[in-house]
Amino acid sequence: MEMPKHAYLSASASHRWLACPPSAKLCANIMDQASEYAQQGTDCHELCAYLVEKALGREVIDPTENLTYYDAEMQNCAEEYRNYVLEQIEAAKEFCKDPQVMIEQRLDFSRWVENGFGTGDCVIVADEVLQIIDYKHGLGVLVSAGDDEHGGNSQMMCYALGALEVFGDIYDINQIKMTIFQPRRENISTYTISRDNLLKWANEVLAPTAELAYVGEGEFKAGDHCQFCKVKATCRKRAEYNLELAKYDFEIPATLDDTEIAAILEKVDEMISWGNDIKEYALKQAQSGVHFEGWKVVEGRSNRKYTDEAAVAFAVKDAGFDPYEKKLLGVTAMSTLLGKKKFEELLGGLIYKPPGKPALVPESDKRPAMNTAIEDFNE
Repeated sequence: MEMPKHAYLSASASHRWLACPPSAKLCANIMDQASEYAQQGTDCHELCAYLVEKALGREVIDPTENLTYYDAEMQNCAEEYRNYVLEQIEAAKEFCKDPQVMIEQRLDFSRWVENGFGTGDCVIVADEVLQIIDYKHGLGVLVSAGDDEHGGNSQMMCYALGALEVFGDIYDINQIKMTIFQPRRENISTYTISRDNLLKWANEVLAPTAELAYVGEGEFKAGDHCQFCKVKATCRKRAEYNLELAKYDFEIPATLDDTEIAAILEKVDEMISWGNDIKEYALKQAQSGVHFEGWKVVEGRSNRKYTDEAAVAFAVKDAGFDPYEKKLLGVTAMSTLLGKKKFEELLGGLIYKPPGKPALVPESDKRPAMNTAIEDFNE
């Protein structure tokens, strides 16, 4: 079977193509859409690498003036990352005299995935322990390095395989420690796996699935992994998955028993997400000339705006009024202004966190359950 010449099985998308192998080939023919969020992540990765290498005494060029989205929050996040990496290096020195530290290291795992490679933000090799640290700037999705129930993060495991390819013959590595550092979510997630178990996963799961994915074979499967798929709006399997809810006919909730409601709850968030993806895709298609029977594109609602803010301010002042409002900075903005250390010194005793609004979530959610009304009554 002849393999395509271009690679599209990235480590970052491995969560998706391992679950749904044929999606890789479908997505390969669709261009990536540039986004502000992606560029923010790229900028912060550059800043992180610079700060760490500078702290290690290496010759590096400050990228700050060339970063499109550089701001105080990004600086704080990058400094937190640098501090964490330095802490890990010091910890490694407790059992290794001279740990090797690689920043933005190219990692090739093509032994298991055709043309598979990626970039490790930080790789620390300390005799028997290999540590991979990956910086995540995203705020929307909480990223886990892995857990005992679901195993390791596939992106991190691919990177770990690439690192073993580089250092496995030089060092007697038997343990791999993988860490996600996500400061904007106050998330540091670490998962440890043995070398033997990592290689077992690579040979029994990763390699055979990657072979299917590379040629567009295997079975389509819908699920959480659809979130960043390029064909999520038009995927037939995802539609079938979500339309299974139609069997409940959406009668008045009182006519459904608790078991049926629980079944709906399992899928309702994904169904809402799918519906929104369909609407977004259809709007773009309609704006480009596609006609959907029974639908039309109209101008949405908008709010009034000033044509010239300076002129407005002058006119209001001239009439004897103050056109500006003074407002205390919010907690996040104030923390960014002062820096976390100064913020805690000055305002630590003046901050409180009120209870959050109740939310119904799956049992797998790590937050503790609230007392319900009936539990309060029983107490």
